[in-house]
Amino acid sequence: MQFMLLFSRQGKLRLQKWYVPLSDKEKKKITRELVQTVLARKPKMCSFLEWRDLKIVYKRYASLYFCCAIEDQDNELITLEIIHRYVELLDKYFGSVCELDIIFNFEKAYFILDEFLLGGEVQETSKKNVLKAIEQADLLQEVSKWYFSCLSNSMLCSG
Repeated sequence: MQFMLLFSRQGKLRLQKWYVPLSDKEKKKITRELVQTVLARKPKMCSFLEWRDLKIVYKRYASLYFCCAIEDQDNELITLEIIHRYVELLDKYFGSVCELDIIFNFEKAYFILDEFLLGGEVQETSKKNVLKAIEQADLLQEVSKWYFSCLSNSMLCSG
């Protein structure tokens, strides 16, 4: 996978993950072109399209489009499955994920994606293992907050 974009029906970019080195200018150009192209397509049209030298695979869930660019020889159906698995992970974590969850918790959305995909390839196929890693990171974050609040308050904490 070359990159993944999440954007709203209004064309607002909500998440982007690039697995190939490109300049910011090129990323913006690609994003603008793809968002316009995907949003212009009718709902009954195929979720695959050839674009430049890549294949674009996208799927709409509620108000968000999940869009991936893959190499010409890569399998579109597996990419659709990857998108679906990511949505399932987001759903499990947020409890029926919505666009606002992505907006206000983008760091969690990125963390889940990074636990699932590494370098554009599936790193972990088990939803349970990905969610376990997220829970452990959340716990570590909470402990760190508690610890640093104790330090900043210059008081002894017990518990």
